[in-house]
Amino acid sequence: MNKLIKRESGFTLIEVLIVVVILGFLASTVGPELFGKVSQAKQTTAQNQLDVFKLALDSYRLDNGRYPSTEQGLEALIEEPSISPAPNNWNGPYLDDKQVPLDPWGNPYNYKNPGEHNQHKYDLWSYGLDNQEGGTKESTDVTNW
Repeated sequence: MNKLIKRESGFTLIEVLIVVVILGFLASTVGPELFGKVSQAKQTTAQNQLDVFKLALDSYRLDNGRYPSTEQGLEALIEEPSISPAPNNWNGPYLDDKQVPLDPWGNPYNYKNPGEHNQHKYDLWSYGLDNQEGGTKESTDVTNW
């Protein structure tokens, strides 16, 4: 009788190691480039949000004769401020959402009126990924000045 020889199918250890090495090489060469694009996309998103705030703040100023104070903050774009100086003709909300959006890194935007950089207007900024003043290559501050 013929003896049947059974062969088990599967991958050898060498084949698995070769695939792991190839995947590691691809991740080390392509990964940093992709992460750089994600970081740039978040900075672009933050800059776009600053532009939306600018439009909302300008509408607030047109209605009320002044920008919200630092104490009133960006919340004045959502709810009529109860803190002095009271707005003359609040016609909000000035933002589509019913809340002030966070920056792409999950932190609140910073607002100061009058500004240190824009003395006749306001300063509006995000500290970026590290949420600390001063940018780095990985975490650039996004500002309106």
